[in-house]
Amino acid sequence: MLQTILALIKKEFYQVRRDPIMLRLLFVMPLIQLLVLGYAISTDVRLIATAVYDFDNSGHSREYMRSLSAGDYFIMSTGRFPILKADHAFKKNLQNAVIVIPDDFSEKIDRREKATLGMMLDGTNANTASITMGYAGVISARFNKRLLGIISPISLRQKQLYNPEGESVYYMVPGIVAVLLTMITVMLTSMAIVREREVGTLEQLMVTPITVPALILGKTIPFALIGFVEISVALIFGIIWFKIPFAGSWPLLYGLAFVYLFTTLGVGMFISTITKTQQQAMFFAWFFSIFTIITSGFFIPIPNMPKLIQYVTYLNPLRYFMKIVRGIMMKGAALDVLYPEVLAMLIFGAIIFSFSWIRFSKRIS
Repeated sequence: MLQTILALIKKEFYQVRRDPIMLRLLFVMPLIQLLVLGYAISTDVRLIATAVYDFDNSGHSREYMRSLSAGDYFIMSTGRFPILKADHAFKKNLQNAVIVIPDDFSEKIDRREKATLGMMLDGTNANTASITMGYAGVISARFNKRLLGIISPISLRQKQLYNPEGESVYYMVPGIVAVLLTMITVMLTSMAIVREREVGTLEQLMVTPITVPALILGKTIPFALIGFVEISVALIFGIIWFKIPFAGSWPLLYGLAFVYLFTTLGVGMFISTITKTQQQAMFFAWFFSIFTIITSGFFIPIPNMPKLIQYVTYLNPLRYFMKIVRGIMMKGAALDVLYPEVLAMLIFGAIIFSFSWIRFSKRIS
């Protein structure tokens, strides 16, 4: 028995060595993933885009703003929208926090009374919002001690939008919906087509009167339907079990998911043209899924990644769909604020699906 086991092990090593695609999967891709994981994942919250509405416009208010912007935590700017429409900037992802300094700020400081500031946060990511509030509290305490020698003449009256309870599941479940649609459609499409080639049935289909477009649509539409079923189950379970509110439009979400499917189905078809076995297709689909998940902002906000990785994320279609799902579900965002992401998905879908269609047609013809 021992000799048989050794012979099988030797055979597998010979088979791997003779397969250049498998060698790349085993050695090159893990190195790429290690680099991406090492650089992209960070638990620090920095570069918080913060809009300031300074109605006091005094020396004390400006000094407080300088205290907040002293490090690389808060990136201060004046409000781009009227104060009553500050939430519009949240929906457009232009800012993460808003600080309101009242017109009696300096007077209360001079009288050594408690001065109350207003602070609104984007609570989509509960962890980031909580850390941001902690940063503001620590900086305010230091400002108080340095200016007046006391600990708390300033208090922050905070309001967390979209996720008042600070539940991280509100942030994760919409992301899981986007990830599910990506992984299911890419993996199933690529592996199903390769499986047809492995068992020889694809050649049988090629000699039948079925046209190439009919064959491609017949192979991709079922997986698109499965993807819609998967996200529907995830949405319903999240709403019923986790009590996640759905603030936006269901038809808009499903319509944009349909647009996104052109990208994922195209990737699945492309993988089927560069692989020969289901194992290879699975590894390629897994690598694509892991790469897109890491660089999509699913776990770590993209502004917290290094600059080079941030530029790489623009080539990730899941980045845009992730923003769309979270924006619709949590913020009730509509096309007036989501159109940049929608335009990017349309471009990705048209290019990837068309290229994969042409390549797949040539491969089976």
